[in-house]
Amino acid sequence: MDCGRPVRESDPAPAVVRLPRGLMVLMGALAALGPFSIDLYLPAFGAIAGELRARPDQVQATLSTYFAGLAAGQLLVGPLSDRIGRRGPLLAGLALYVLASLACALAPDVEALAGWRAVQAFGACAGLVTSRAVLRDLFSPRDMARALSAVMLVMGLAPIVAPMVGATVSEVLGWRALFVGLAAYGAVVLVAVAASLPETRGEAPGRSAAQVVGAFVEVLRTRHFTGHAVAGSLAMAAMFAYIASSSFVFTQAYGLSTGGFALVFGGTAASFIAATQVNERWLRRRSPESTLPAVLGVQAVASLGVLLAATTGLGGWVGLSIPLVVCIASLGFSLPNTTAAAMAPVGHHAGIAAALLGVIQYGVAGLATWAVGGLYDGTALPMATAIAVLSVSASVVLFASTGDRTRVAPELARSR
Repeated sequence: MDCGRPVRESDPAPAVVRLPRGLMVLMGALAALGPFSIDLYLPAFGAIAGELRARPDQVQATLSTYFAGLAAGQLLVGPLSDRIGRRGPLLAGLALYVLASLACALAPDVEALAGWRAVQAFGACAGLVTSRAVLRDLFSPRDMARALSAVMLVMGLAPIVAPMVGATVSEVLGWRALFVGLAAYGAVVLVAVAASLPETRGEAPGRSAAQVVGAFVEVLRTRHFTGHAVAGSLAMAAMFAYIASSSFVFTQAYGLSTGGFALVFGGTAASFIAATQVNERWLRRRSPESTLPAVLGVQAVASLGVLLAATTGLGGWVGLSIPLVVCIASLGFSLPNTTAAAMAPVGHHAGIAAALLGVIQYGVAGLATWAVGGLYDGTALPMATAIAVLSVSASVVLFASTGDRTRVAPELARSR
């Protein structure tokens, strides 16, 4: 597997970075841990509730605790990856992920499942932080956004494949087999990382605790980072509000079968994949920031369409699905671009910046899924309301935080 540094092609001007295919596949496999861990068991929510004698909101809480584990774990993994390198924390996190997945498969009740899901996420967050830090080590901000779009091609297959696999496996072997499968996937990725991923962090002196805290403060005080991080996190939380509620909404409120829900869910994921690939080509001539006002505006408008469909019942599940597809597709542009834009001026603290970005993203997502689960009333309205509020807020935050375009970080200016 070729996981070396990117190669610049000599012909075009300006030069276009050729993305190493092996590295993109491995980073995609790491990034797909999250979607697989979330999407694989969504069709089994009903079965989990039945076997563990749990309410729908208690089952949805296993998703919220997963997000909480992702947010908390990154505060540890980020500084460690900047201090001791990318490989060590990543390998340790993957090992923890495998063990926690097996514990989820053996959970005797919903409370234990929720707890082990948090531990599972604590391990998975090493992949999130390290993959972003590795890409920031190797690429300029613009090419990092292109790399993230390529990674999301691999990552985006998970939401298409996972619900259909999850529905089939849970019906044939039971929902516990899903977590055994996640443990096996984590073990394969662990072996691949150990065998092929080199250390990408450059030489850096060790940091004291005070210096680590100072680095966190410096990153948070960087307006370009915080504005794009919060806007991207709100946009992403809208997607997770959909993910957390969609199984109950489509199967209970609209009466779709488990297989029918898997097809709808896979269709929205396919729109996301298509958008990421258009974005990768778009970024060969444009900066990540230039696309964001338009795509977040499209998401905001589409989210109001979701709310209208849920409120009026117009078109049934089809009428709800059409604006949902537009919402999810817009994230194929906004997620890689907000991530790259946020990390552009703070590359010297790549691990810490990746950790803070993950904390903001999954902290907001966790709150959103918890709120949607608590408000679920058997209709699509709570989900649609959350999607609309979060999507519109993302657009507003981006506009408010990027109004002063004269203050551009030197590193960001050089990348354009």
